[in-house]
Amino acid sequence: MDKLIITGGVRLDGEIRISGAKNSALPILAATLLGDAPVTICNLPHLHDITTMIELFGRMGIEPIIDEKLSVEVDARAIKTLVAPYELVKTMRASILVLGPMVARFGEAEVALPGGCAIGSRPVDLHIRGLEAMGAQIDVEGGYIKAKAPEGGLRGARFFFDTVSVTGTENIMMAATLAKGRSVLENAAREPEVVDLANCLIAMGAKIEGAGTDTITIDGVERLHGARFSVMPDRIETGTYLVAAAITGGRVKVKDVDPTTLEAVLSKLQEAGAQITSGADWIELDMQGKRPKAVTLRTAPYPAFPTDMQAQFIALNAIAEGTGTVIETVFENRFMHVHEMLRMGAQILVEGNTAIVTGSEKLKGAPVMATDLRASASLVLAALVAEGDTLIDRIYHIDRGYECIEEKLQLLGAKIRRVPG
Repeated sequence: MDKLIITGGVRLDGEIRISGAKNSALPILAATLLGDAPVTICNLPHLHDITTMIELFGRMGIEPIIDEKLSVEVDARAIKTLVAPYELVKTMRASILVLGPMVARFGEAEVALPGGCAIGSRPVDLHIRGLEAMGAQIDVEGGYIKAKAPEGGLRGARFFFDTVSVTGTENIMMAATLAKGRSVLENAAREPEVVDLANCLIAMGAKIEGAGTDTITIDGVERLHGARFSVMPDRIETGTYLVAAAITGGRVKVKDVDPTTLEAVLSKLQEAGAQITSGADWIELDMQGKRPKAVTLRTAPYPAFPTDMQAQFIALNAIAEGTGTVIETVFENRFMHVHEMLRMGAQILVEGNTAIVTGSEKLKGAPVMATDLRASASLVLAALVAEGDTLIDRIYHIDRGYECIEEKLQLLGAKIRRVPG
């Protein structure tokens, strides 16, 4: 397995371009299954999960066409099998997103129960119950979700999500685009990635209102046509590089971004002492060589502070002035990075869903191991300010969410290199 070796102590300075959002690209790729003509998706990040989704399409008989800019054209009319097999699905939870589109468009689907990061239970019961409300008959057997639409296709329904679920909202919204009549999704996720998916579906001819609020209304149409759509910038990648600038006392400008999707994160960075300026598609953070101040935060669904930025801020607090409290309310098993940071000399006390972080002036390089996607990003951040070398193992987690992380950090001056496994 590949590893990263990082020599800390360099103040980051420079500009980088942010990639397309993985958490937007995956549902948008799934949405191409709904079209009755080719759909082209642009600004896809070059990530393992994206490759897996494209490979899944290939396994179904669809042959996506990829150009040199990593735009992908998908023609779902070529589909030969409606099965998403376990050997592909097991590495990626987002593969559940093909369930709604396949049942809506082709009348049936067989999707293996998904795998992915070990950050807590992310049950698929909301996906199943939402489709059942639209008339689908669903059995879970042998590790597969087997779904069949009623005669005449799915029917519009009113569905209330017991808990806010991004992929649940996306799956049911996609299924509802081809259902007969109106669907109303209540307590829906409000994340920008949900809005991006809705905009792609609208470009394909769907009738959707209310995306970005907690009530989404979809009027089913008979068909969705082809379209060309560009994936939004990755707000979590954006936030991670801004924290990298803050933690090293540096200055970083991120380009091709949407500052409006990051307000909770930018507010906390300003609280930590960062000077932030922004334009329509760029953000610049300048710490002017200062050590950050500790911040207290609580994660919650959008527009509150994102759970996917929690680990990065624990790294920031680990070297900040003062003590910060981080409360995780979204996932129950998301402090696994703390044990690895303790090996680097961080002072962190975990009590249930709360991490109390007392800043140290210095961290020390050590061998550490990535446990999930965002945890591994936080270890990279900690390594950037640690004395000496840090060796990060199992970085395939990082490669699932960050395109060319070592190249981008090298552009900013970091001493980082990849060692093949």
